[in-house]
Amino acid sequence: MRILVTNDDGIYSPGIMALATAATKFGEVRVVAPDVEQSSMGHAITATRPLHYKKSPITFEGIEAYRVNGTPADCVALGSHLWSKVDVVLSGINMGLNLGNSMWHSGTLAGAKQAVLLGMRGIALSTPAGNTEPDFKKLETWVEKALAALLENPELDLVNVNFPPEPKGMQWTRQSVRQYDGQVVPGTDPMGRKHYWFTVVPLEPADEGTDRWAVENGYVSITPLRLDLTNESQLMKALQKQPMPA
Repeated sequence: MRILVTNDDGIYSPGIMALATAATKFGEVRVVAPDVEQSSMGHAITATRPLHYKKSPITFEGIEAYRVNGTPADCVALGSHLWSKVDVVLSGINMGLNLGNSMWHSGTLAGAKQAVLLGMRGIALSTPAGNTEPDFKKLETWVEKALAALLENPELDLVNVNFPPEPKGMQWTRQSVRQYDGQVVPGTDPMGRKHYWFTVVPLEPADEGTDRWAVENGYVSITPLRLDLTNESQLMKALQKQPMPA
């Protein structure tokens, strides 16, 4: 199995090192990641300038690794072009959870989605990060368990995985569609210039069975996803109430 590993935290992130190392137990691994952090980049692609790739400035023991001047989606497109017959793309391990509505702007998940768009399988993996780096050594066993469960099931082509700091089990979950109150927080930089941070405050608790609920309760959340955003029930209602003229 050929496994391409990317992320949105950049080539220097300890999360991508942990993921690439774990992936070597399941196949041949190559790393292609952004040369700088691309967090919350979403599914942006670079269309106004050329892309370049260079050997990684840090050593991934026994693994070929490259950095790209682009987004996570760029890295997957370029990586799979340069390394043919990639079977699966692993994106992460992101330093920060990607749960619920954060999937919409996640660069980590975009790497996995780009894989599916190009005919491969994609798995995004994330864990919370605070004032200190996550303990990736503590997560190692759970990362391997999640990869074993997912890589052995070819029907799961797009999956979002989130690890709590100290997992006690794994659960299949659905996306938490939780409402948020977007806030713009003003501030001033050292030069006295105004700047602004965008942040969100959750307004509703997570429902049991969702990705957010699972992680908040100590479980690894595994959420199968799809690219088709069609609201099937609304489409059927619309067709019944107001069919389009011939």
